[in-house]
Amino acid sequence: MGMIKRVGILTSGGDAPGMNAAIRGVVRTAIYYGLEVTGIRHGYHGMIHNHFVELKAHSVSDILGRGGTILKTARSKEFMEPDGRRRAYENLKEAEIDAVVVIGGDGSLTGARVFCDEYYDIPFVGIPGTIDNDIYGTDYTIGYDTALNTVVEAVDKIRDTAGSHNRLFFIEVMGRDAGFIALKSGIAAGAEAILIPEVEHQVEDLRAYLDKDFKRKKSSNIIIVAEGDEEGGAFAIADRVKDDFREYDVRVSVLGHIQRGGTPSAFDRVTASKLGYAAVEALMDDQKSVMVGIRHSELDLVPFRKVIKLKKKVDPNEMQMVEILSV
Repeated sequence: MGMIKRVGILTSGGDAPGMNAAIRGVVRTAIYYGLEVTGIRHGYHGMIHNHFVELKAHSVSDILGRGGTILKTARSKEFMEPDGRRRAYENLKEAEIDAVVVIGGDGSLTGARVFCDEYYDIPFVGIPGTIDNDIYGTDYTIGYDTALNTVVEAVDKIRDTAGSHNRLFFIEVMGRDAGFIALKSGIAAGAEAILIPEVEHQVEDLRAYLDKDFKRKKSSNIIIVAEGDEEGGAFAIADRVKDDFREYDVRVSVLGHIQRGGTPSAFDRVTASKLGYAAVEALMDDQKSVMVGIRHSELDLVPFRKVIKLKKKVDPNEMQMVEILSV
C-alpha cells in the first residue's frame, strides 16, 4: 500500500446522532498526522457524482453537539452496480483520495467491503453509525445511546397519561430487523412487555400477561413494539388484542423519526470521537477492509467479512428479566 496523503470521508444510510462527532474525530486526527481530508457529500451517491469538498480543522468546529450529518447522507442504487463503483473509483483517483472512511450501518459497510474486493489500492475503514445498534463486532454504534434516551423520555411522558386514563399503550419504536432499541428502552422505561423481531409468537404470551395484569387491577400498561415485529407492528397488534381487553382504552403511538434526531448524548459524542480517531489510526497502520468498534470498553478492529456475515444477538436473559420485573 502506498503512502496515504489524502483521506476521504462519507456518511451513508440512515443518519444517527453523533455522526458529526465522528467526522470531527476523523478530520482532526488526519490533520494532526499531516494528511489532507476530502468530505464526500451524500454518501456513495456523492462519490459517483463528484460531490467532494475540502475539509479543514475549522470546517468541523462547533459540530460536536449537532444531530444529523454535515456531509449529508443518501442511499445509492447506482453504487450497487459494477459500473457505479467503477465511476466512484475513477473519481477517487482523480481527486487523489488515497483512503476512505465510511460512517454508516450494515448496508454502508457491505458496500465498502464489495468496493475493496474490486479495487484493492484504495483502503476503506468503517465506523458503525446506526441507531439500531445491530452491527456485529461492536458493543455500541453511534447514535444508539441518544435514540434510547429519546425513546425513554417519550415513554415516560406517555405513561403519565396512560395511568391517568386507564389506557393500554402500544408504542412502536425503530428496529425493522433488530430489537435492541425496543429491548433496552423497554427495560429503562419499565415497559410491561416488549415485542421484538428476534422472538416469535409473542402475541399469545401478551394476551396471557394482560389478562393476569387486569385481574391485578393495574391502571396502565406500556407495551414496546419494534417496527419489524412479525405480527405487523404496533397498530396490527393493538387491533388483534383490543377486543379481548375492552376494559382498557387501547392507544397506539409511533415514535418514528424523532428517534434519529436531536443533540447527541455525551456517551455518543465520546464514542464517535474515539471511533473517528481510531479509524485514522487504522489507516496509518496500513489496515483496510476493517471496521473500528468498541468491545468491552476497548477499541477493536473487525474485518468487514465478519461484520457482514455474522449477526449480533439480543441477550435472552434480558428478555427473561423483563418478564420478571413486570410482575
